[in-house]
Amino acid sequence: MTEHTVKAFGEKLEALTTSVAQVGGLAEAQLADAIDAIARRDTAKAESVIASDRRIDQLQYQIEDQAMKLLALRQPMAVDLRETMAALKMASELERIGDLAKNIAKRAIVLNREPPIRLTQSLARMGRQVLAQLKQVLDAYAKRDAVAAQAVWKQDGEIDEVYNSLFRELLTYMMEDPRTIGLCTHLLFVAKNIERAGDHCTNVAETVYYMVSGDHLSADRPKADVTSETSVPYGSKGCWNLP
Repeated sequence: MTEHTVKAFGEKLEALTTSVAQVGGLAEAQLADAIDAIARRDTAKAESVIASDRRIDQLQYQIEDQAMKLLALRQPMAVDLRETMAALKMASELERIGDLAKNIAKRAIVLNREPPIRLTQSLARMGRQVLAQLKQVLDAYAKRDAVAAQAVWKQDGEIDEVYNSLFRELLTYMMEDPRTIGLCTHLLFVAKNIERAGDHCTNVAETVYYMVSGDHLSADRPKADVTSETSVPYGSKGCWNLP
């Protein structure tokens, strides 16, 4: 390729990277505001999260368009091809985090109409863990740091452990007082959305690792979510073992 062509290609690839960083920053802000809306019972902030979700969707479409044009017109190879494909995958993962933040915000509006419950603070702590994970993986992408991406990947089990604990605690609340079932169900959905956001961070970490190194993370993902295997005691009254 001529020097002009190489320079033009480099500029387009850099623009693609900038777009991914932008959607990452928006997803991070969306998730932070959604968690804050839960912790501070801030309905206005929750509504703002819901309203601004469209911007992330628009950026994802823009990234897809940029990446497809690069693939079609420039036919990148080696690390350039990996960077282009990584942008496509990361945009999708980050858009899903934005969707999960919107779901959390919707639940926050409902929860804020109910009396405060102590477990919302536990949810907020779990949310901050996932936010830290998201920030770390976005930094790893910006710095092209495979080691940092792998470190994020290894944290996935820690988020699952927190989710398992919250799941059991919420089940206990519902078993002890059936009047809390509606409220705790919303909290369970929020906890699952936060846990799923952590999964998407792990997916991004895998993508960054491959983009930089050209190798896949070979070990099994360190998952620790056991809630699908958790059974609920069933009593002789035809319901949970409630007093």
